[in-house]
Amino acid sequence: MNAEMIFLTFFGGAAVWFGIVVFRTHSMVRSALALLFSQTAIGAMFLVMQAEFLGVLQIMMMATEMSVMAIFMVMFMMDPGGLGAMDMTHQKRLSLWAGGVGLVAALGLTLGVDWGPAALSVPSASAQIEMLGIELLGRSMFIFESAGLTILTAMVAATMVAIAPQDKGGAK
Repeated sequence: MNAEMIFLTFFGGAAVWFGIVVFRTHSMVRSALALLFSQTAIGAMFLVMQAEFLGVLQIMMMATEMSVMAIFMVMFMMDPGGLGAMDMTHQKRLSLWAGGVGLVAALGLTLGVDWGPAALSVPSASAQIEMLGIELLGRSMFIFESAGLTILTAMVAATMVAIAPQDKGGAK
């Protein structure tokens, strides 16, 4: 077993472990941080597989997303610190059945399909980044710009809703 497989196994295990921790903690902020660590471990797996752009992108996106999510939870949740009793799971029986069916389906697809070779030819790393840049700056640009503007608008709106108006004049 080479070093790449050891690191893939380690980061894969960390991703699964922190994914479990998301549902085991009694704090929304701790859940957000556990989800951040889980997604960062997935980004580290991309880095181990020499998909540097995807790895860095995954880590940067999740760090920003989970930070914003934690801030929103502190603003809007009644007990964001998790000091009160809180259960992070809902519809437990249905969730267990859905997870079991999903696991059996995923294993059946994984083991029952002839996947063929992974890739017949792989372009160099610089060629992959160039092709990705052309894709992002071409037909996908409008989608990314629209999503960014929508997220920014939602952040500003949520902040404005969270700020209570101040009564300055003593009007009744």
